[in-house]
Amino acid sequence: MKYICEICGYTYDPAEGDAMHGIAAGTAFDALPADWTCPVCGVGKDQFKPAE
Repeated sequence: MKYICEICGYTYDPAEGDAMHGIAAGTAFDALPADWTCPVCGVGKDQFKPAE
């Protein structure tokens, strides 16, 4: 499932991961480290919602 940042609109896609933060493709949103932040605006995971 994809998750969208409510602040800037960045979409975290588990199929792509987050290379900027060393997150491998295939990493589920729930498996991201607690201190992971949006690579665009820097907010925490609590500012993301599931994509519809």
